Amino acid sequence: MVSFKARRSEPELVSPARPTPRETNALSDIDDQRPLRYYETVIGFFRSCPGRTDRPGDLIKTIKAALAEALVYYYPVAGRLRETAGGKLVVDCTAEGVVFVEADADVRLEEFGEPLLPPYPCVEELLCDPGDTRAVIGRPLLLMQVTQLKCGGFVAGFHMCHNIADGFGMIQLMITIAELTCGGEVPSILPIWERELLSTAHSPSLITYPNPAYQPLLNGLDFTSDDVMLSTPLDEMVVHYFIFGPREITTLRSQVPGYLADSTTCFELITAVMWRCRTIALGYKSSQRVRLMITMNARGRWNHHTLIPWGYYGNAHVSPIVEVTVDELRRQPLADTVELVRKTKLSVTKECMKSMVDTIAFLREWPSLTMDRRTYDVSDTKWIAAGNGLQLGWAEFVGGGIPVAGDLTSKMGSDHMKCKNEDGEDSTVVSILLPRPAMERFKKEMAVWLNKHDEKNFIIPSSL
Repeated sequence: MVSFKARRSEPELVSPARPTPRETNALSDIDDQRPLRYYETVIGFFRSCPGRTDRPGDLIKTIKAALAEALVYYYPVAGRLRETAGGKLVVDCTAEGVVFVEADADVRLEEFGEPLLPPYPCVEELLCDPGDTRAVIGRPLLLMQVTQLKCGGFVAGFHMCHNIADGFGMIQLMITIAELTCGGEVPSILPIWERELLSTAHSPSLITYPNPAYQPLLNGLDFTSDDVMLSTPLDEMVVHYFIFGPREITTLRSQVPGYLADSTTCFELITAVMWRCRTIALGYKSSQRVRLMITMNARGRWNHHTLIPWGYYGNAHVSPIVEVTVDELRRQPLADTVELVRKTKLSVTKECMKSMVDTIAFLREWPSLTMDRRTYDVSDTKWIAAGNGLQLGWAEFVGGGIPVAGDLTSKMGSDHMKCKNEDGEDSTVVSILLPRPAMERFKKEMAVWLNKHDEKNFIIPSSL
């Protein structure tokens, strides 16, 4: 595997290109969750297109100017978070700027691997140092590094405060920077703040009749967790990435009835199998209750019951939860688990959205949540690596997404990301973080479901 050191410039602050409003903006109740007080990471790889004559002469200068112009529209991102009385966060729109680092590395894009898949070698060299990723108050809300490669390609790495934007919002900002880099005058998607849309209109109080999708959160408030995932130190855990191409999906579909196989999505199939294998691998007792939490983007045509406008870049995700005993999960046919995943996704209604906002507003008053207890949190982030809006004409987006497994406040997360397998087929790569002994059991369980006796081309290991 390739190894290299990037040569970095000193970090500099980039402010909006023109004067912007000086104001204080409130976050939504979904934004203002304590678990979101960290910096999310996204990375994008770009290949230089041969024969193009419109590539900027000074790439870094052009991207930096585009970033400054983008901040005119996304001016809260150039501000700083402040904690008010009661612990709520607000954004002081001070135009102090975001961090920008210029870098270059003596490595070619193809040396990162073909196909380009996580874990990316020396990924820390492609990202600027964010410092304490859980300290968000009074600090720059975005840190960006652009690394030029020996082949003419480049890598853009972002750290962004999760309280300000979710993954969709981060990509929306990246698309704006790409458009302005290519000479666009205004963003094709104008950003919208309107965080009051996902805030409760009353003071948070105990929820008497919570939506069933969030009852498990309230049930666990007074619980002291005995989950091995929470008690195992990070240095005793490993990350693996599992590739599900057409062949693997066909194998999984063959194990559910025809009526279900035809309508089941790849996400539902993969999530059902991984939840079952993970639960067994972690050795939970048969009577214990385990949870599946699906973090879903609340935007889009599927979600007709929300009023989230096009251009909204704040946190707009819903996270319905289903809870069963270990024994129930292990004994039921795969088809039942798939149906459970699908039912959980479809449980998101207008009432569920309102209940979620109320529940989150109430839970914010608690200093520490136990929502991780025996919970498997899954996110479908394949759209992050779609790249449709990140084309630069003279440079082609060839891969990227979330470069680490899970986030920095939870060890429970798995991300479904788009990729190509070694045969060049559209596939899904899924991250998972487990204690070392549990990972070995997990791989054996997965091999049974997929009829695989050879892990090559399916499992990509990575140690923390």
